[in-house]
Amino acid sequence: MSPRLAWPVAGVTALALTLAGCGSSADNQPEQPQAAGGAAKIAVVASTNVWGSVAQAVGGDQVEVKSILNDPAADPHSYQSSATDATALKNAKLAIFNGGGYDDFFSQLVTESGQDARKIVTFEVSGKPDGTNEHVWYDLPTVKKVADKIAEELGAIAPDRKDAFTANAKAFDGQIDQLIAKAEQIGKAKPGAQVVVTEPVPEYLLETAGVRNATPEEFSKAVEEETDPPATAIAQTTDLVKNKQVAALVNNEQTETPVTNQLDEAAKSAGIPIVQVSETLPEGVSGYVDWMTKQVDALSSALTK
Repeated sequence: MSPRLAWPVAGVTALALTLAGCGSSADNQPEQPQAAGGAAKIAVVASTNVWGSVAQAVGGDQVEVKSILNDPAADPHSYQSSATDATALKNAKLAIFNGGGYDDFFSQLVTESGQDARKIVTFEVSGKPDGTNEHVWYDLPTVKKVADKIAEELGAIAPDRKDAFTANAKAFDGQIDQLIAKAEQIGKAKPGAQVVVTEPVPEYLLETAGVRNATPEEFSKAVEEETDPPATAIAQTTDLVKNKQVAALVNNEQTETPVTNQLDEAAKSAGIPIVQVSETLPEGVSGYVDWMTKQVDALSSALTK
């Protein structure tokens, strides 16, 4: 990951409070964006543009969504909040973040801000046990639950617009159901397929697709924790690729190390397809469904051709 210069959270909070105390309250209140019909848009802040895009799909033109992490090169595990982030959260009515140890910068920012915004922690919504894979935006049933929760919270904030939020969530859920069905077709077309993954980010999607992750646990865990995998794990993982014991290499393009680059080269040499996945929405996609559809299609193409 590229290093980032950032303000320490405590310093950000102090700065935000200082700025809030300057001038009159009227002078410091930004003009609220207007939704269709003249009502003020609901301010929503999300830790990443993944959850921000889900909020946008549910809220439609009735929300103003700010996603802290939009940069595909940014690492939520190590990101530190800035003064701009604190300012964005100051006026939020709804805060959405992943939790599960993934985006601690945001949960700390919410706590430090002292704001009384409604909160959605998507890992908690998933109902998965603590200590399990935190990348729940790749768990399509969880994404549906989060969309429904967003509709519920927005409806509590603006009861007069509740029906619109509920309808939007229902339409979004229908698109996710179609994605689930498409993913499940992969396993039916290629039963017993297995892959190697550089990092266990898309593990839930692989489970939905009926695809086995054959990567040695020591390898994936080390890459995720930004440490060097044991030599034996590297050798085992590389052999799976070189010997064509897997149908594809699934690579998290936001985590690049000499080891993952070595694995990438081994896949190319062996003629093994490489499926690129990411942790945040890249440029050029219109939202969560568009992004996830592209990744499901890429996995399907790699495994069923």
